[in-house]
Amino acid sequence: MAKRVVITGMGLISPIGSDIPTFWDNLVSGQSGIGPVTRFDTSDYPTKIAAEVNDFDPQDYMDKKEARRMDRFVQFAVAASKKAIDHAGIDLNGMDPDRIGVYIGSGIGGLTTWEEEHRKLIEKGPRRVSPFFIPMMIANMAAGQVSISLGAKGPSSAAISACATGTHSIGDATKILERGEADVMIAGGTEATITPMAFAGFCSAKAMSTRNEEPEKASRPFDKERDGFVMGEGSGILVLETLDHALERGANIIAEVVGYGMTGDAHHLTAPAPEGEGAARSMKRALASAGLQPEDIGYINAHGTSTDLNDKFETMAIKATFGDHAYKLAVSSSKSMFGHMLGAAGGVEAIVTALALKEGILPPTINYEHPDPECDLDYVPNEARKANVRAALSNSLGFGGHNATIVLKAYDEA
Repeated sequence: MAKRVVITGMGLISPIGSDIPTFWDNLVSGQSGIGPVTRFDTSDYPTKIAAEVNDFDPQDYMDKKEARRMDRFVQFAVAASKKAIDHAGIDLNGMDPDRIGVYIGSGIGGLTTWEEEHRKLIEKGPRRVSPFFIPMMIANMAAGQVSISLGAKGPSSAAISACATGTHSIGDATKILERGEADVMIAGGTEATITPMAFAGFCSAKAMSTRNEEPEKASRPFDKERDGFVMGEGSGILVLETLDHALERGANIIAEVVGYGMTGDAHHLTAPAPEGEGAARSMKRALASAGLQPEDIGYINAHGTSTDLNDKFETMAIKATFGDHAYKLAVSSSKSMFGHMLGAAGGVEAIVTALALKEGILPPTINYEHPDPECDLDYVPNEARKANVRAALSNSLGFGGHNATIVLKAYDEA
């Protein structure tokens, strides 16, 4: 029989706060973390805004030498993981390291390092490229460095599935725990792609908002006047435990992970499958995995990127999955406040979903000002809402047609 899996700790680095109370207060109050890019000169870019993390000092979490050997996306993951372990109240020294695993992914990896070292190659030649270039840049190194930093010797891996990365990591880590292959898994996603190259690529693809004069209003999921996503950065990490292990150590249980579904669109490099067909199958698989009916779900934390096709097709996918119950559901997109964190999105949004269940408050979709006839569900517009929800979904949909859904429930001892 599969073991039950619970969330006992959460840690994050985000544009609207890097501790749980600050992050949650800003989220519930509808505070935007989006503003002008400060990291590089955007004069030649059509998009000049992003949701940056501006209060992060890696030396708060590691020594200077360690930090210099990590790309920013890895630094975020190590910091968020240490926060999550502290939040869970886990004493790693008192546990079998073989029973503690790490499953942390990044959609893109170390772009900052790539750009800096490529510049050295062109300007100064191959001998000037750092010997740490590869281990700093590769996307699995967030999991690797967290494992090293915490001494976690159990199952260790990294999902790399674009914007579905964080949710795939949490779902896959849950399955490891259900099988009894570990007692604790540190899982989630991380990303740091507010860089000249990433911006150039997404701008060329015309994927990002150009509402530069009103950055705090640029991310507007499901709104008729949406014009693209706003890039964010950060990391969201959960401590997942088997229920038996959590109870044995007297852990504070935040929520339970009860379902996981994933599918492939088999359709297009970047565009979602028509009518959200792949996303609908992912949600249906997650519900089946959880043993729940559509009417058991009270809230969906949507992928909700503020792009034309995603928001329209995700809405259609929700209708295809939930039927008439779709109009009784609350659906919101946290990306309206902290932008699209790409590979980190699923990790941070799992935290949002767990807190919504725990606190009985549904975060809003801010900037919802112009209803779109093709997006006609209850998106919790502009203001948070008190609601006693027992079960919720979190969706993540990535380039390449990767779809992932997790189902969380308020913890029930039965």
